[in-house]
Amino acid sequence: MKLGRLVGGLAGGMIREGANNLLSGKPLHPRELLLTPGNAKQVADRLSEMRGAAMKVGQLLSMEAGDYLPPELTQILSSLRENAHSMPLGQVALVMQNAWGRGWEEAFDRFSFTPLAAASIGQVHEALTKEGQHLAIKIQYPGVRQSIDSDVDNVSTLFNLLRLVPKDFDLSPLLEEAKRQLHLEADYCVEAQQLNAYRRLLADSPEFVMPEVVAERTTQEVLCMTYLEGMPIEQLAGASAEVRNRVASQLAELVLRELFDWGLVQTDSNFGNFRYQAEQERIGLLDFGATRAYSRDFIERLRRLMRAARAGDLQQIETHAAELGYLRADEAQVYRRGLSQMINTVAEPFRHQGPYDFAASDLSQRVADIAIDLRVQQRYLHLPPTDVLFLHRKIAGTYLLCARLRAQVDVSGLVERYLESPTRLPEGSTT
Repeated sequence: MKLGRLVGGLAGGMIREGANNLLSGKPLHPRELLLTPGNAKQVADRLSEMRGAAMKVGQLLSMEAGDYLPPELTQILSSLRENAHSMPLGQVALVMQNAWGRGWEEAFDRFSFTPLAAASIGQVHEALTKEGQHLAIKIQYPGVRQSIDSDVDNVSTLFNLLRLVPKDFDLSPLLEEAKRQLHLEADYCVEAQQLNAYRRLLADSPEFVMPEVVAERTTQEVLCMTYLEGMPIEQLAGASAEVRNRVASQLAELVLRELFDWGLVQTDSNFGNFRYQAEQERIGLLDFGATRAYSRDFIERLRRLMRAARAGDLQQIETHAAELGYLRADEAQVYRRGLSQMINTVAEPFRHQGPYDFAASDLSQRVADIAIDLRVQQRYLHLPPTDVLFLHRKIAGTYLLCARLRAQVDVSGLVERYLESPTRLPEGSTT
């Protein structure tokens, strides 16, 4: 029903824009009429209101395929990363009653019905038990798990119907992966297991701290954790250079440890997933719903590509990019060269000797310029495998956080050990 009203609203907006263009003597271009700022905002607002899988598809499209979508749509969809409609109070109470039974509130001295944060799958509330335990409780929107497949299919149909993606651009692998990932994210028992796994892996790393799962209060729809104190990590932008550089270096090395030592990557580097405890000099890690396991074979192929990029060898970059699925045999040579150059550009911090100044770098703009040039060749474009796309999100988010902190990080020194050593996955790893 919501999507039906959205289609009607977009059609109405298109008619109004067309009438205005006729009256002013402007030419009529159907694509421009459809992708007005007002119509694009309607798409984003409706997905945000629907929450769940529909909103998540909008987020994934803006993050993973943004370079290939119309810029008007990408700009509006990007707002979905931060904005979501929170649940009414009665709905929160109903979810809690279904999870913990009648009278659940009697266990608490304080339960804040106003969420600390609201996202696509659920929202987080702060609470204090009668025993004095300070908790963060993640509550899932009702019906999310049951509607994932249909919501993704409906949004895909909507985007195809309105021609919001290039005709020859196949989004089906991304959408299928969105379904799979969302089913995992919507099971908070799985997220609890992933959080516990990270706590074990980082047990010998005092520079990091994570919440503890309260197992007796955790269900598929409610994830109960100890509350993690700390300031938003982006506030460190005003801290001393020593603190900024140390924190950024620790986060950059954490990405390498996740991938090459563990084969287990929390793929969402949203700034909101990090806290900083100044007195203890610790980084708080939050939200493990988007954790992804990587196979030994994938890691070794990625290692070969990173070695080639560190050496600036475009021919080897092309060879190993094909191994990872970036390139297919039928793609034009001009595109193959362009993509290899993009990967080589992205790897600039790997080659830089000494601390790389993220604040002074225009790397992200140069990469965007190459992506725009590649878009001219979009009849050849295809999305790389979803394993690669989720890794893109992790690396890009970490880069942006280092830039926000105005940090200088010796990336070359950090990656050297991981590129030369064989993969060391933990004992008993399932990857």
